[in-house]
Order: sequence, then C-alpha cells, then structure tokens
Amino acid sequence: MTHVLTTADDLIELVRLYNPNSSAGLIRDAYAFGEKMHEGQFRHSGEPYFMHPVAVAMILAEQQMDDATIITALLHDTIEDTKANYAQVEERFGTVIADLVDGVTKLTNLQLSSTETKQAENFRKLFMATSRDLRVTLVKLADRLHNMRTIKSMRPEKQLQKARETMEIYAPLAGRMGMQWMREELEDLAFKVINPEARASIIRRFLTLQKETGDVIEKITSDIRLELDTAGIEAEVYGRAKKPYSIWRKMQEKDQGFSRLSDIYGFRIITRSEQDCYRVLGVIHQRWKLVPGRFKDYVSNPKSNGYRSLHTTVSGRDGKRVEMQIRTREMHEVAETGVAAHWSYRDGERVENRFAVDPVKWIASLTERFDEDHDHDEFLEAVKLEMYTDQVFVFSPKGDVIKLPRGATPIDFAYAIHTRIGHACVGAKVDGMRVPLWTRLKNGQSVEIITAEGQTPQSTWIDIAVTGRAKTAIRRSLREEDKERFVKLGRELARVAFENVGKKVTEKALTTAAKALAIDDAEDMLARIGSAELSARHAVRAIYPDLQPTRAATVDKARAVVGLNPDQAHVRAPCCQPVPGERIVGITYRGKGVAVHAIDCAALIDFEEQPGRWIDVHWQEGTHGAVNTVTLDLTITNDAGVLGRICTLIGEQKANISNLTFADRKPDFYRVLVDVELRDAEHMHRVMTALEAESDVASISRHRDPNRAAEAFRD
Repeated sequence: MTHVLTTADDLIELVRLYNPNSSAGLIRDAYAFGEKMHEGQFRHSGEPYFMHPVAVAMILAEQQMDDATIITALLHDTIEDTKANYAQVEERFGTVIADLVDGVTKLTNLQLSSTETKQAENFRKLFMATSRDLRVTLVKLADRLHNMRTIKSMRPEKQLQKARETMEIYAPLAGRMGMQWMREELEDLAFKVINPEARASIIRRFLTLQKETGDVIEKITSDIRLELDTAGIEAEVYGRAKKPYSIWRKMQEKDQGFSRLSDIYGFRIITRSEQDCYRVLGVIHQRWKLVPGRFKDYVSNPKSNGYRSLHTTVSGRDGKRVEMQIRTREMHEVAETGVAAHWSYRDGERVENRFAVDPVKWIASLTERFDEDHDHDEFLEAVKLEMYTDQVFVFSPKGDVIKLPRGATPIDFAYAIHTRIGHACVGAKVDGMRVPLWTRLKNGQSVEIITAEGQTPQSTWIDIAVTGRAKTAIRRSLREEDKERFVKLGRELARVAFENVGKKVTEKALTTAAKALAIDDAEDMLARIGSAELSARHAVRAIYPDLQPTRAATVDKARAVVGLNPDQAHVRAPCCQPVPGERIVGITYRGKGVAVHAIDCAALIDFEEQPGRWIDVHWQEGTHGAVNTVTLDLTITNDAGVLGRICTLIGEQKANISNLTFADRKPDFYRVLVDVELRDAEHMHRVMTALEAESDVASISRHRDPNRAAEAFRD
C-alpha cells in the first residue's frame, strides 16, 4: 500500500496563507527532525507513523494557529516515542516549544478518567502547568481528533475504549474551550464506534426525509435572505443539518422518535454589526412564530469561554422547528474556533479579537481557589465538574447573576455566594416559593437562601451538593466538627479491615498507609474513613495490595439494616430500590414498619416537614444475598437474538432476572424494564458495566419511580 505524506512545503504554504511572517525555516527544521526521529515507526494501519504528527499540524494550521503550536504538533510524540529528549528539543527549538512538547507528553500519559489519588495529584500538577499555556491542550485535542478519524485500524476493544474516553472527556473539553465544531466531530466519530447501528439508522431516516421534502435547507435559506433583503440588512446566511449524534441525543432527551423530532436543521446568520444582530432577530420573529422558551441572548450575557450569539427557534415551513443563531463576524470566529481565536490571524497579522476570552484566566480562576493543603481528589472532582458540564445562570435577590454547573442545588448557590452563607443555610426559596435543598436549579430562576444562626452543614449535604467548592467546604466543616468522633470510628473500621487480611492495625501501618495515599497523617486518614470519604479497604490495599480479605459472614435478610428497634421491621422502598453499599435513610409508616430509601430518593421530598419520621440507618457489614430487586431501564437494538444475549450477560454476572417488561417498541429499538436480583451496589455496577459494553445496548440506567412509594405506603 502506498502512503502519501504531506510535505513540509505543503504545510508551510498553508501556514503562510494566514501568516506571511511565519518562520518557514523553523517549521521545515521541525518537520525534518520529527521525520528522522520517527523513522522506522509505523501506525496500526501500516502507514509511516510521522503521517500522524503532520496531520495534527495540518488540523491546527486550518485553525490558523501560531508557529509554536504547529511545530509542537510536529514534535508532540518525539519525547514520548523516540530517542529524542527534552534537552535536545530545547537546544534545537527553544524552551517554549520544548515545554509545550513536554506538556503534551504528560497529558498523553495522564489517565484523565481515573480518580485514583496518584492520578488526581498528577492531574492537579499538570492543570497548574497547562494554565500557563493552553496550546498544550489544543495540540492534544487535535491529536485525539486525528486518532478518531483513523480509529478503524485499531482493535475493536481499543476502538471502544478510545471512543468512550473521547465522548466522556475530550468532546466536552473541546466544547468547554469553545471549539464547537471539534466537539461535534469528536462526538460523531465516537458515536460511530459506540453505537454504529443507531447512527446508521438516523442517517437512513435523514436521507428518506430529504427525498420526501426536497432540499429544506436551500428553501429556508432563500426565505431568510429574501426577508433580510427586504429589510435592507446585509448578512450572510448558512444552513446545515445537525450531526447524527446531536439528533440521537435530542431523541433520548425528549424521548421522541425521529419522525416527531423537529429542530434537526440549524441556520447561522452572520451580520455586520452587533446592532444588526437584534435587527435580524426582529425580522425573523416578525416572519416566523417564536417557539416559547427557546430564545437565548448570549450577546449581552456571553458564556465564560467568550461565546456570543443570539439563539432562537421558530416554526418554519410545514410547522417544522428551525434553530437560528445570529452573530457578527468576530463573534462567529470565537464561536467556531473557541480559545484558538486567542492566537488568530487576519490579513496576515496577529489580531486581538475583542470577544475572545483568554483561556489562561479561566483556568487561573479555577486553580487559585485551591491551595496545597487541599485534597487532590477534591481538586480533580471540582475541575471535572467545571470543565465537563453545561451551566445554568440564576439570580440572587439583588439581581446578581450566579453561574453554576447544570444540576446544581440551592446548597451550591449558597456556597457560591459565601462559605458563611452555605454553612448557615436552613432552607431556600426559588422564585419566591419554598423548595427542598436538593431541588435542581434551572436557568433564569431567582434564588434566596434562608439562614439561621448556629446552623452547621449536615452530612447529607455531600450527596446533594454538585460543585467542588460546596463539597470541599462541607467536608472541611464536618471534619473539624466531628473529627474526634470520626477518628474513633475510623480506627475501628480500619482494625476490622486489617484483621480481614490477617494483619494488625499498628500506628506504623496507619502512618505508612496514609503516606501511600498522599494524606498528611494517620489521624486525617482515620477521620476520612470514619466519615465515609475513604474506604478502610483502600488503606489496607495501599500497603497490602495482594492480600485478599477473608470471606465475610452472610447477612441475615431480616437484619440487613442497622439502626432499627428490635420490634421494627423494614422494607426496601420500591421507588428507589436501595441496595447495600448505598447511603440510606429510614421513614416510619403507621402499622407498616420502616421504609428504607436511598438518600437521594425523590420521594423524600414528601417528608421534609416531618423530621420525626426520619431514622438514621445504614446497611449491615458483611455479604448480602442476591435478593435485592433493582429495575434496569435498557434501550436495545431490535434484532434477532439481542434480548437472549442480554439475559445471558446478566446470568453470567450471577444475577437473576425476576421480571421483564417492554416499555416502548420502535421499528429499530426496544426499551425494556428488567427486574434483576442483586447482592449490593458493587454487584449492580458489574451487571450494568457488562451490559453497557454490549454493542446492542444503546443506553442503560436505573429505573426509579417516586410514585411507587405513594402507592405502596399509604398511611
């Protein structure tokens, strides 16, 4: 097979198109150095390995990046995969490029999806380092994009691993950096590997729709241009169909079939000025009917990555919904390239786009909140939350806009205002109405925190809070308040865990375990074990990784829950179906004993004003029998033998199916509710992981229904 390698001259010519002052000699030197270092190396496809760094450099050149970034792309694998070292790169290309290449190497070696303490520590250090130069991240994203474009040459299991990592980490990271085009392409390439049948089905349906309706995009584009010409507004209009994964995600979110999904087309209108953006909006809303709740003004209220645009959805031809984005050319450059706009060129000159946000400031604002004394795990948790989730904007009573991750609660809002407000929180009002503290906040809501003197954070708040800032403050407060009690409890839990592997829990053993887990001292480690932040088994594994615990005694089903009176019977609440290993709470019912709920059960909202009925309970230590029914919600391919394979997979995990119900049937997919008998949370996780890895399983989740509690426990 003949492989054609893009030449150095081709790359230089592409860079010179936007940057005539580019250093052709330095790029040619980097090309030659990289080609020599990778000589004799080949990719899985059989092509010379150096084709990959060149392709990464071309991707970044298409984004009009500076020379240093292009050269880093050419050299990004030399330190890791060849005999070249940092000193050689520094001597030949300078400290800046050597640091960039070294940063990409570290980022490549880092397991971003891991929550192990060592990895969290590495992530923290690297994040601090890359905050000085985000070009490291841009090169890594381009590296991942080319790897996904050529993923077919990898082994199937490796393809699936890379695709999931891309979907969970790199695609959201690209979106967070404002590089929406890259996010969409990464998502679609990953979708093609994770669920090829669903993607192919959407493409087939889309082609059928085009045959039935003709070129809708051209028709609507012409309509928009006619309206703008009539109004005397100069603007460019572009239309496109949304990516298959974007359509699939909307189908899942709205629980609708393709035929009922309306907003599958998107249009962009690029204006000459900010004033024209609002004039265009007026023309659009006069001509077409606005869809309520779908208008967003990111021009006056831009996203934190600099994104500015007016978003609106209108009812277009034949009642079909059409999404429109209206922005200026400068706004469009930021929307297309995100942080890359910070290094952009125009007419051969490096220019400063007034809408481009310096990504360094964004990361610095995050890292400055964490000092050396904080836990690395807590830092990792906060970073991932802030990087990989969408956001909601809510208002304080004074009208200040508070930005929070999607899914945030009033507790997160309180701590975002001030730690003191968070600690003293006893309740909240949203839009003037009293709501539970676990309420999920939505865009545009007004939030008021009710405080009381003497109030302190509750341990259940850890499960309610979403932001790293709130969780960190709550944990610190709980530690300080209950440290002595937690240390005592942690010591007992550690004693049992060490005895389970035939070892004694000495002070030296505890100190060694704390050091191995990167915790300051043994007392701090014991406090975390006692507060359930750290498992005692982790402390044992830190110094005895190969020792297996002796088999724990089987727990009597009738005594599975600790914290009840001898005469109190318990039942698992059918609404949330808690299993051993999950945090639980008991609710008393007259004549019916105690219902055990998961701490995050939505049905608990009905008992907020009845604290006398709440009981503090937990699961008995030991091995529980596989008698705890959990309902799993699966969407599977409608194909011969699929359901049989699903049942076999569950059986292989030593779990029994007690019931199976078809919740929804579509031509290409089934939605099935499966009742599975499980031992504990770990057993449930193994079953769900095995099912999730099956290519014919499009989605899997636990099925929870708060109404089942009301039906089962009527006082």
